[in-house]
Amino acid sequence: MHHMAKRTVADVVVVLDSDSDDEHKGEVGEAFRSSSTTLMEDRLVPSTIVDTTVTHRETLECRSFWKAGENFAIAKDVTPTAPGMLEHARVHPKFLHSNATSHKWAFGAIAELLDNAVDEIQNGATFVKIDKIDLAKDNSPALVFQDDGAGMDPDGIRKCMSLGYSSKKSNTTIGQYGNGFKTSTMRLGADAIVFTRSTRGGKSTQSIGLLSYTFLRRTGQDDVIVPMIDIDTSSDLPQPIIYGNPEDWSTNLNILLKWSPFSTEDELLQQFEDIGTHGTKVMIYNLWLNDEGLYELSFDEEDEDIRLRDENALDGKRVASVTLELRSHISYRFRHSLKAYISMLYLKKFKNFKIILRGIPVEQFNIADELRYPETIKYKPHAAAVEYAATEIKVGFIKEAPKLPVCGFNVYHKNRLIMPFWKVTLGGSTKGNGVVGVLEANFIEPAHDKQDFERSSLFQRLEARLRKIILDYWSSRSEAVGYHPDLRSHKSKSTAVPDQPPSDNSFALGGERILECSASQAEISQVPPPAGPSQGNPSPLPSDKISQGGPIIREISLSKGTSSRTVALPPPHMRNFTGVRNHFQPVQLNTQPVQLNHQPVQLIPQPVQLNPPPAATESGDNLDGKSAYKLSEENIQLFLECEKYAKKENEMEQTVRNLEKELEEAKSKCALLALLVDAKKKEMQEV
Repeated sequence: MHHMAKRTVADVVVVLDSDSDDEHKGEVGEAFRSSSTTLMEDRLVPSTIVDTTVTHRETLECRSFWKAGENFAIAKDVTPTAPGMLEHARVHPKFLHSNATSHKWAFGAIAELLDNAVDEIQNGATFVKIDKIDLAKDNSPALVFQDDGAGMDPDGIRKCMSLGYSSKKSNTTIGQYGNGFKTSTMRLGADAIVFTRSTRGGKSTQSIGLLSYTFLRRTGQDDVIVPMIDIDTSSDLPQPIIYGNPEDWSTNLNILLKWSPFSTEDELLQQFEDIGTHGTKVMIYNLWLNDEGLYELSFDEEDEDIRLRDENALDGKRVASVTLELRSHISYRFRHSLKAYISMLYLKKFKNFKIILRGIPVEQFNIADELRYPETIKYKPHAAAVEYAATEIKVGFIKEAPKLPVCGFNVYHKNRLIMPFWKVTLGGSTKGNGVVGVLEANFIEPAHDKQDFERSSLFQRLEARLRKIILDYWSSRSEAVGYHPDLRSHKSKSTAVPDQPPSDNSFALGGERILECSASQAEISQVPPPAGPSQGNPSPLPSDKISQGGPIIREISLSKGTSSRTVALPPPHMRNFTGVRNHFQPVQLNTQPVQLNHQPVQLIPQPVQLNPPPAATESGDNLDGKSAYKLSEENIQLFLECEKYAKKENEMEQTVRNLEKELEEAKSKCALLALLVDAKKKEMQEV
């Protein structure tokens, strides 16, 4: 193979139109090659980085990811563009590290690379392999991702390594931002080398590209430079593909040999032998270390898995058997086991595609397939002037209920898991324990790291709906799986807690700070009826017993009947909003049914006195034959009814305001027409 002497290195900071149609790919690619070569012709790479003498591969001084961006000298002066050349955006190498910090979780970065392989299913991919290899150059570990998709031609690999470019527009593809490859590789290690082979338009090519944070830092670059070489393999004798100056191919090759894990050209090209006629291999090396100097990813704990170190399991403390059982559940294991995480990463099971982790295919798992008492609920999102298709929400009890307090929803977007075991119930509450759900929410957009959703109004409404679904389901089904109807959260004695400043879980209501309590932690206080008016028209509760804005709530010990403190609790439907109605008044339930007619009703809640229990029962929380839990449920339902009618009232008020406005406009038009008529009459009389 002919080696050229020297060249400048192609830069990947050229701005590309991410909305270009697929039919223009060829034109875009040719423009990219010519423009990137031209822009770099006057920017020579320092001779220190193209030395043909291959030495031991250099590494960064700091191998901890969260510290690797520190002490990065940024040049004050910017090299001006040569005369006649167009200005272009400059991306400093530090941006590669800053950009990668969007991934707080290493498994999230791995999922990004898996998404790229899964998107290749539409191009015939049948597998993606994830494995660890030991590099011969320095016996260090490297993480390898390999698929048998269509591969990338020279244009494709440059788009892959460009910042922000993406040509994926399909409703089925996962990638969309054009940033996943850069953020994920740089989050897992300091350097990544890509080998890809493809056939486009009858022309077979293979390309190699190096995205090296180590190279950029150690050589003091002030731009993101990506050395690449392309080879035409259409004929029996492979030929280097030369763009512009015929000397540049050799320069790129020398940089690859100095900064990659391979010391010779033969070693470099041997990496294509197991790729076949098409496919891509991504090798990430100089893997990041944790604060203790150990590799962040652990390859030695299990031969068939890659793990993140679990500090809880390594603390050496004795734990209860129920804790051990909880740690063995997938809701805990996916945080530390890549095998567990991958098994639930995609909602629909693949037919002709396998994810192979360290030589073993990963069996896909959907927790909805083993739920007890499963139910399917239709949910149709609502947004102004936008129609969304209804989605199915599957909900049920895990098979380990009621022993394990697992709760939450696995929420997917375009088949990809975004939020695993999302707990939508209030913190500290045992209501909902054991209930798990699964849904695909394609109507909301994921965040860039694909581990969360954008906090839009659609997301907030979904959260409120899921909370109601899980609480309603738990209330109706909890006894069937072994939860006691009344003593679900009161098995131990309650400990009195002195009054203290409100925590972060409190919120403002009516100018005061009100502690947020859950139904499992508090019950409605039993206040004896005051002397005065009859039960049919109870007088207001004593002022020292009421905090402005809600019914009286006390934490009660069932064994002694004592209370620790009195706080006010707004209705649950008001907790999710930044503002609360100013006219909200404390309300106490009675057990009489509420008669609602079809006439407009002005809802003015009045304090209603709860009667004390006639006598102590075995459970200790029965009020007039009804448990406090049942009463609190009725209370919540009535508050929801109030909110529904209040919403209708607001809508009617808005309708009235609109009609009044139209009436005023009509009156103005009538008055104007009357003036015109009078003027016309006078004009006719004068004639």
